[in-house]
Amino acid sequence: MSQHKSLQGANGLVIKRNVLKRFERVAILKKRGQWKEGERVSGLRKTKPDV
Repeated sequence: MSQHKSLQGANGLVIKRNVLKRFERVAILKKRGQWKEGERVSGLRKTKPDV
């Protein structure tokens, strides 16, 4: 799947997305200790990426 041109900079770098995929949110919540293996993956809480 190709990337939309608005997501690429002039030199081909990808601009930071403000919406995370489900697996990215689960990884962040696991790292913070707010999600455990076996819990539901639907209805996850809102997360902001670590800076």
